[in-house]
Amino acid sequence: MTHRERELREGRLSDEPLDAEAEKNAADLTEEEEVDVEERRAPPAKVVHEAIRRQGIEELERPASSLIWSGVAAGVAMGMSVLSEAVLMERLPESASRELLASFGYTVGFIIVIMGRLQLFTESTITAVLPLATAPSWASLGRTARLWLLVFGANIIGTFAFALFEHIGGFGGVEMQAAISSVSHAVTERDAWGTFLTGIPSGFLLAVIVWLMPSSSGQRIWVIMLLTWLIALGGFSHVIAGSCETWVLLLDGSVSPGWALGGFLFPALFGNVAGGTALFALLAHAQVRREIHH
Repeated sequence: MTHRERELREGRLSDEPLDAEAEKNAADLTEEEEVDVEERRAPPAKVVHEAIRRQGIEELERPASSLIWSGVAAGVAMGMSVLSEAVLMERLPESASRELLASFGYTVGFIIVIMGRLQLFTESTITAVLPLATAPSWASLGRTARLWLLVFGANIIGTFAFALFEHIGGFGGVEMQAAISSVSHAVTERDAWGTFLTGIPSGFLLAVIVWLMPSSSGQRIWVIMLLTWLIALGGFSHVIAGSCETWVLLLDGSVSPGWALGGFLFPALFGNVAGGTALFALLAHAQVRREIHH
């Protein structure tokens, strides 16, 4: 069986004839070389789409208790982004590159959560949406809403637990508390509208990470680090990581409950959903819609 015949059977190619010039210029490869070519090719977009769709179905079918405990663990783990950034800011000497280097700490929580397959709300803005976009129905919409509510609520419980532990001195003395508080004040630099707008690129970048995972193989940790570092450098609003900082400021009296909810949490939430679902997930689905329904 030729390489083209295999691809036709696997649905990767149309059954329309190739351009004669392309056929003439195609390399005459051995079976071993064909296998090597296949291993080096990036997977087609519809394969990536299907991998994420199936991951989304697995998440949608998980028991509520599993989603909640995984979401709480993810919320606590996201606090490690704030802690790591604060530790680096505290330990690094004053220099022009201090903030640049300290921003690497922001990637730690994301690495733990994504590589550990914990339930993070901003990942589900694409994983839980692709099954719905592929086969829309009221039942599918209900399952997506269920997952979003459970995971978001569990993430917030986890981030509050992190902030409470920080408040009672769990991460060290006054110096470390001051460093965490100083890092956390970044969420107060924008008003609600600014937080919403900067939440859009953050949600988009998290969805990009999910989309790249199936084809990243051994480079996954670098993909996570690069894109989440960009979120930190850009000061983009991430609702879960930012809620850790918001609860820290709430518990030390720097912000009010009204500001915590209306000034950061809800604007960042809506911005992340807009970037992850309205922009990336639906666009990613649109590019393969005709192929998967062919």
